[in-house]
Amino acid sequence: MPIAGLDIHKKVVQAALLDEQGRVAHSERFPATREALEDFARRRLTGEHRVALEATFNTWAIAAVLEPFVQEVVVSNPLRTRAIAEAKIKTDRVDARVLAELLRADYLPRVWQPDQETRQMRHETTERANLVADRTRVKNRIHAVLHQRLLQSPVGNLFSPRGRAWLRGLELDDSGRAALDRHLRQLEHAERELQALEKTLAQKAYQQDEVKLLLTLPGVDVAVAQTLLAALGDVRRFPSGERAAAYLGLVPSTRQSAEHCYHGPITKQGRGHARWLLVEAAQHLGKHPGPLGVFFRRIAKKKNRNVAVVAAARKLVVIAWQMLKNGEPYRYAVPKTVQAKLARLRIKAGGRRKKGGIAKGAPRPENYGKGGTRAVPALKDVYAAEQLPPPAALARGERDMLERCGVTPFVRSLQQSRRVPRRPQSKHNGESGA
Repeated sequence: MPIAGLDIHKKVVQAALLDEQGRVAHSERFPATREALEDFARRRLTGEHRVALEATFNTWAIAAVLEPFVQEVVVSNPLRTRAIAEAKIKTDRVDARVLAELLRADYLPRVWQPDQETRQMRHETTERANLVADRTRVKNRIHAVLHQRLLQSPVGNLFSPRGRAWLRGLELDDSGRAALDRHLRQLEHAERELQALEKTLAQKAYQQDEVKLLLTLPGVDVAVAQTLLAALGDVRRFPSGERAAAYLGLVPSTRQSAEHCYHGPITKQGRGHARWLLVEAAQHLGKHPGPLGVFFRRIAKKKNRNVAVVAAARKLVVIAWQMLKNGEPYRYAVPKTVQAKLARLRIKAGGRRKKGGIAKGAPRPENYGKGGTRAVPALKDVYAAEQLPPPAALARGERDMLERCGVTPFVRSLQQSRRVPRRPQSKHNGESGA
């Protein structure tokens, strides 16, 4: 079978074509443009060719151009390829030939090739992360303008409507005033772009059952859910949740030789943005009343908080893999929290709010008008209202685990609706103490 290896760069592509004996039959260098790629494919490739590429920033665009002309496009892991084919003399021509020879020997370490929908989601979630980073940088510049002039904000949130009004009316020197106005315009532009992108992503998320399932996990919001789905792609390609966590670089590194074995920091392989969001989602799991909170507090007591956060992030991936594989929501979610997250998604996607209060024609409850309590729905009722599957029945081993963790009363409380005392209102701003 004819083999071709392509060493791709931002502006050029180096190609090496092997004959049946594994010798270089043709070598060519051409621009990394769609027209040049199509021309090369028509002249040199056939429907029997297999083409080897390394994963980089423009790999998937090049693969999409070549796929109609060849039998298969194989994308390799550049880290593992470099370890296998390290050479003293390294040129583009040598790299292209090495890729072709590794593919011919069936020794090329492949990467999973995402479909078009997954690629689009990866692009959009990355764009959202970039816009958030841009917004943060502009805010830091505004803070720097104030700090350089020894000015303190009179409001708690500098970027609230009141804080922005104070910034616009602030008397500064000409240079400071020009810089502050410029940064405020940049901030407004970044926020408009971010709001438009988040609305688009929310509309897509509202149509995805997988996103709604992941929102039932504590600490996971729409951004985390979509980024995790974009990073994992089809979860069925992972044989276990531990493999999915390893794919995101959330497992300890291991160095073993003879009787010595050393476990070090996490590998940090895979998509760094997804790993960072999962770590952020795990920051507050220590307050969760379910088994995840027990797990977090046990690790934090045994090791330290940082280790517990990373271990909890890894646990979130394992649980998320199980939920997506079985198509079921999280069994130990706090009903009001899940209800609020799903309501925010629904409102952001289409502006639709569910009507509350007493249904027309229905009798008033006995405690109507008495105040002092609020309703907490059963978890299965929350899932049913959002058209999610009900929580699965607990196996005997899982019930034993809950008993050992001491969270059986909490799990039982999730199975029935009840009324609980309202939290006192804050005396300062009238907001809930939550």
